[in-house]
Amino acid sequence: MDQQLNVVTVAAIDLDATRRFYGALGWHALLDVEGEIVFYQTAPGQVLAFFLAEKFNADQGRPTDAPIDVSGITLAHNVASRDQVINVVSVMAEGGGTILKAPQPGQFGGVFHAHVRDPNGVVWEIAHNPGWRVEPDGTVRLD
Repeated sequence: MDQQLNVVTVAAIDLDATRRFYGALGWHALLDVEGEIVFYQTAPGQVLAFFLAEKFNADQGRPTDAPIDVSGITLAHNVASRDQVINVVSVMAEGGGTILKAPQPGQFGGVFHAHVRDPNGVVWEIAHNPGWRVEPDGTVRLD
């Protein structure tokens, strides 16, 4: 198997809130199927999808009313400066996100970061790490 990840799919409790949140961030849907699923291109060869929870469960062969829980995972968005961390977190909060950890120096590796929960419970880390960079082609460099 090739070392790649093409689609991350999250069960969405509220697709309308999801659209508002990611729309507030300036994201545009790659494909949006009303009442079912919305896909966002996040990088070359990578898509983040939000699948309405009941349909997500049905697709997995689970009862449609099975509980949905997102835990033990954080999606990260790296930016070029501390000011950008503060700005992105502000936009996320205005779009309906919940700030779990305000922008501040992290405990590890010189990072300056914050954590914001989206309307589905997905936790995003917005971070500036002076030892990391993301190339224009999406390659992550860990210097």
